Amino acid sequence: MRNPLNKTITSIKPSGIRKFFDIVAEMPDAISLGVGEPDFDTPWKVRDEAIYSLERGRTFYTSNSGLKELRIEIADFLERHYGLHYNPLTEMLMTVGGSEGIDVALRAMLDPGDEVLIPQPSYVSYEPCTILAGGVPVAINLKEENEFRLKPEELEAAITDKTKILIMPFPNNPTGAVMEKADLEPIVELVKKYDLFVLTDEIYGELTYTGEGHVSIASFPGMKERTIYINGFSKSHAMTGWRLGYVCAPAEIVQQMTKIHQFAIMCAPTTSQYAAVTAIRDCDEDVANMREEYNDRRRYLVNRFKKMGIKCFEPYGAFYIFPSIAEFGMSSEEFCTRLLKEKEVAVVPGTAFGESGEGNVRISYAYSLEALKKAMDRIEEFIKELRK
Repeated sequence: MRNPLNKTITSIKPSGIRKFFDIVAEMPDAISLGVGEPDFDTPWKVRDEAIYSLERGRTFYTSNSGLKELRIEIADFLERHYGLHYNPLTEMLMTVGGSEGIDVALRAMLDPGDEVLIPQPSYVSYEPCTILAGGVPVAINLKEENEFRLKPEELEAAITDKTKILIMPFPNNPTGAVMEKADLEPIVELVKKYDLFVLTDEIYGELTYTGEGHVSIASFPGMKERTIYINGFSKSHAMTGWRLGYVCAPAEIVQQMTKIHQFAIMCAPTTSQYAAVTAIRDCDEDVANMREEYNDRRRYLVNRFKKMGIKCFEPYGAFYIFPSIAEFGMSSEEFCTRLLKEKEVAVVPGTAFGESGEGNVRISYAYSLEALKKAMDRIEEFIKELRK
C-alpha cells in the first residue's frame, strides 16, 4: 500500500511539553508545573460579555479579519501601552490564538529555502512552522551567562544571504528572559543593515517585571514596516481556551495572511471576539493584579532555588523559571523523568525548546503559591538525594 503520509510532517517531532503532560494525567497525586496556562479564571466581566453575546444570538461568522470593534480597541490598547500605531482596518488580523498568527505569517512570507533565525531556547512552534512553510530554520543558541538575551554579535554571525526573517521570542518561553530597550537597539540596527524582517512574538508582553516594562521592537523608528507583531489574550487575560490572538503588520503582508486565514479558518471564534472587546477595554486592572501575583511567585521560586544552591538567573518576563541542573551529570530528559517517577513532580526538559536548553529545566509558576511550595519541597528532597 502507498504511504499515505507527508514526509515533511512525519519528520517533525511532537511537542516535548505534551509528553510529560500526558504522563501526569495518569498520576493522580502528581504535581504538574509543566504547562504554561494561567491558573486564574478569565475575569468575570469577560465571561459575562460572552454569555450576553450568546443570549443575543451572536453566533454568526465575523469578517475574515475579525470584528471591527475589537480591532479598533486593540489599536487603542497598543498605542496606550506600547506606543504602536496600527490601522485596525488594514494592518490587523484576528487569529485562532497567537499560534495561528505565527503559522500564517511564515506561510505568507517564506519562499522555499529562505532562512529564519530562531533564538533558542524558545517556544516549540517556531521551528516546525518554518519547515512547514518551506523555510529553513537556523538556531541561534542563547547563553545563560547572557541571561538568554540575544546579543548583536550572535545575530550577525548567523546572518547569510538567504536570511529573511528573525524571530524575536521575548519575553521568552521557556527562560523568562526579556529584551530591554538597550538590548534591542543594536538588534534593530542589524535588522536594518541586512534588510531583514522581524516576527516578534509578544504574547507575554503584559507579564514583564522590570521597572522599564515591556518594550516592543516594532516601536523603534523604521521598524514598523519590517515587523510582524504577534499577540493575544491567552496569557495576559487568562483566556487560553478562548483561542484568540492577533497579528499587526504592514497592509500588504496582512492582505496575504488574511487570504490563507480565509481558506483555512474563515474567522476567529465569534464569541471569543465579543468577549475580547471587554477584555482589552476594561480589564487593565485585572491584568495588573494577575501580574503582581505572578511576580510574587517568581520571587518565591528565585529565592528557593538560591537557598538550594541551584544556579538560576532571575527571569523578568512570562511565568517561567529555567534553573540549571547541569551539576547532576544527567540530561534534562533524564532529570525530569526521574523527578516525575521518584517525587511525582512534572517539569519540562530544556531540550523541548531546542538543543541549547540542555542542562536546564522549565518550571511554570502559573500555579498557586500553595502548589508551588509543595512541589518545591519535593524538588528540594530530590536534589538533596542526588547530592549525597
